[in-house]
Amino acid sequence: MATVCRPSGRKSSKMQAFRIWDVNQKTFYLRNNQLVAGYLQGPNVNLEEKIDVVPIEPHALFLGIHGGKMCLSCVKSGDETRLQLEAVNITDLSENRKQDKRFTFIRSDSGPTTSFESAACPGWFLCTAMEADQPVSLTNMPDEGVMVTKFYFQEDE
Repeated sequence: MATVCRPSGRKSSKMQAFRIWDVNQKTFYLRNNQLVAGYLQGPNVNLEEKIDVVPIEPHALFLGIHGGKMCLSCVKSGDETRLQLEAVNITDLSENRKQDKRFTFIRSDSGPTTSFESAACPGWFLCTAMEADQPVSLTNMPDEGVMVTKFYFQEDE
């Protein structure tokens, strides 16, 4: 049964699916309910997670997986800033609600690549480790070369 999303008096938040992979060709997939990046081959290519996107401003968006049923968020607790997956429906989020800011990412395009900065934690960027099969996380040192913060991001056909 198809679900129809109706606008709720605000700007239409149409969800689109995107493919994402880092500049080292690692794609995103779920392992033990954690988003990781690695090299998927053969039958494993079906494990690739598409990123569900709801644009909220020209460069701001919500990012989710699993048909928008799980959303990426930036959470700060004490001195730690981390990326987590939350079981929230992406189309229920609103850019006007303060608590939803943790789900907002600022998209910056630089040539063919894109980076994603947390709106709730400025200076923290979505990243992957240099090694394969490590968790997708956040870094506040995007230029150090320790983590990968540049991604290829294209609408899924």
